[in-house]
Amino acid sequence: MFIVTLTYIRPVEEIDAHMEAHVAWLRRHYDSSLFVASGRQVPRVGGVILARSGDRAALEAVLAEDPFAQHKLARIDIVEFAPSMTAPGAEALKSI
Repeated sequence: MFIVTLTYIRPVEEIDAHMEAHVAWLRRHYDSSLFVASGRQVPRVGGVILARSGDRAALEAVLAEDPFAQHKLARIDIVEFAPSMTAPGAEALKSI
């Protein structure tokens, strides 16, 4: 599993101009079951995506297609981890 953080490097007005395309990109990867969860950071300085991919290079290729990456609006960082404990109801995350 991967935790992906996006940190905005451009003004939020530029981010908002590409938000619709970014959300469409997210939906495609939810439909493919690659993404597990996503949302804005608080305060709004970027976003976070949980991804289920055993292939970092494939994930990096998908992330490069994000409009925020293509327009150089955000820095993208990736942390890989293997969930070994979960809260009740989230046990499925351990097998991702």
